[in-house]
Amino acid sequence: MPRPVLDEAHIHPAVRTAISESRQGIVREVMGAIAANDIVVVGMAINPYPKKARKLLDEARQAFKYLEYGSYLSGWRDRNALKMWTGWPTFPMVFVKGVLVGGADELKALIDSGALKGMLDRRV
Repeated sequence: MPRPVLDEAHIHPAVRTAISESRQGIVREVMGAIAANDIVVVGMAINPYPKKARKLLDEARQAFKYLEYGSYLSGWRDRNALKMWTGWPTFPMVFVKGVLVGGADELKALIDSGALKGMLDRRV
């Protein structure tokens, strides 16, 4: 089932540009990292779960790119743009071969099942 996204017909033309351009620099930065790296972890300072994801990847000897955006009190607007773009509500956001796989717990499940290796071995 696709996630609901407000369609263009329900957005007034006067605000479409503001919506489409809001905080898009951070989205483009993450998209660039995803295009250039097999694994990307997007996180934030202080939150223990991005650290957990990085530790899991280090233990699995998997190279990754880490992007960090603010802490609980700073950078929340940028992080909100990423949440709106992906639909994923928390950090970290882990991407494997361009696919959002979830956060630290989902990453652990992929590693434990061997599915992460399968995703990385697959040619895109």
